[in-house]
Amino acid sequence: MTKLQKLISKLEKHHKRKIDLSLDRTFNLLNKLGNPQNKLNNVITVVGTNAKASMCYSLKSILKEAGHKCNLYTSPHLLSYTERFIYDGKEISDEDLIELLQDVEKILGEDNATLFEILTCAFIKHAENFKENINIIEAGLFHQYDSTNVFKDNLMSLVGVIHSDHFQWLENKSIEGVIFEKTTKLLNSNIFVNKQHTDNIRDKIEMALEKNSSKKYYYGKDFNISKSENGFIHYQDNLGELILPQPNIIGDHQLYNISTSISACRRILKVTDDQLKIGIQNINLKGRLEEIKSGRLKEIAGNNKLFIDGGHNISASLSIANWIKSQGEKVNLIVGMMKDKEHEAFIKSFEKIVSSITLIDIPNQEGSISKEDFKKKLSNLNLNLKLANSIEESIKSLAKNEKTITLCIGSLYLAGEILSLN
Repeated sequence: MTKLQKLISKLEKHHKRKIDLSLDRTFNLLNKLGNPQNKLNNVITVVGTNAKASMCYSLKSILKEAGHKCNLYTSPHLLSYTERFIYDGKEISDEDLIELLQDVEKILGEDNATLFEILTCAFIKHAENFKENINIIEAGLFHQYDSTNVFKDNLMSLVGVIHSDHFQWLENKSIEGVIFEKTTKLLNSNIFVNKQHTDNIRDKIEMALEKNSSKKYYYGKDFNISKSENGFIHYQDNLGELILPQPNIIGDHQLYNISTSISACRRILKVTDDQLKIGIQNINLKGRLEEIKSGRLKEIAGNNKLFIDGGHNISASLSIANWIKSQGEKVNLIVGMMKDKEHEAFIKSFEKIVSSITLIDIPNQEGSISKEDFKKKLSNLNLNLKLANSIEESIKSLAKNEKTITLCIGSLYLAGEILSLN
C-alpha cells in the first residue's frame, strides 16, 4: 500500500458511512478552510446519471485549444486518486496530493466528514491557487446534497443523461425523484441539457427546470448533431452549422455528449470553430469504450479486439448495446459489477446481440457481486453464460475466437483493474 493509499484509508475513518447525503459537514469544513468556494470564479457544474465524464473531458479539451486554463474535479478514478485533481490542465502529483490532504485533515480535526467530502473540499481549497482558471466540477451522487453543490454562482450547468440509478438513496424511488435531485438546486445562469433516452424524460427535465430562471438549451431543440458524409459530423445551432471531424472517442452516444459541450463553449465562452474542431480530436477520456491496443492483456487477447467500458447502469448498457449493433462483428462480453446495481436490467440490453457473456468477480472490491450470485440473477434471460476466475482467464478463454470483439464492462472499478493489469 502506497503512502497515498494509507492516507486515504485513514481519512475514510472520519465518518462511518461512505455516503451520507447532507451539506452540513461540507460547509463546516469549508468554513474552517476560509470558504474557498466563494473565492472561485468561472465554475461549470456537470450533473447527470451518465455522460458526465465525457462532457467534462470534452469541455477541458475544447477550452485548452481555445487558450483557457482549466481545473477539473471528477470521480471516481480508474487508477489513482490523483486523477480527480487536475489544475492548469495537469494531474496533481502524489506528493502534492498527500500534502494537501494532510493539511485539510489537520484543519478538520475531530469533526466528521465522508472521504468524498474531504476530497471535494481539498480540491476547492487548492483551486484558490488558480483563481482565474475555469473550474469544471463533476457532481458525485445526484446534486442537491452532493458536496460539490456549494457555489453561489457559476458560468453554466451541463445536464447529462438522466436515468434510473441509486434508488436506494431516494425517498421518491422513480425517474422523477432522480431528476428532482439532479436539477432542483442548479444555479441560475445557463443550463445545457444533453440528449435523453426518451422524449418523456426530456419533458420531465423541462418541467423540473421550469422555475429556474437560467437560459436553457436542450438537445434536439436548441442544438443538434448527426453523422455526415465521408466520416464527418454535422453540428447545428442558431449560431450556425459546422462540419466537424470525428472525435477521438467511440460511440454515437459520445456525439450527443460532445454536442452539449460544443453548444456551451460556442454560446458562453465564444470558442471559435477551428478551436472546436481541434479540441474534439484531442479528448483524453479513459475507460469509456477504450480500445486496448497493446500490453500484456492485448497479447493474451491475440487477434481479438479488446475494449473496456466503465458503464454500470441501464443508461450505459443501452448506449453500449447500440454501439455493439453498429459493429458488424461478433462481440463477447466480460462483465463484473457491484452488488448495488440493477444486474438483470443491465444485462438484458445485450440479450440476442452478443455471442457470450463471461461473469467475473471484480478484484479487490468487497462490494462486488460474486459471479455465482450474478449468474443466479440472470436465470430468466436467454444468454450464453460462462464463469471465469480472473480477468486474465476470461480474456484467454475468448482468445480462440479470433477476429471478434472482447468487451469488458460493468464497472469503472473493473476498468481500472484491467488498466492496472495491462
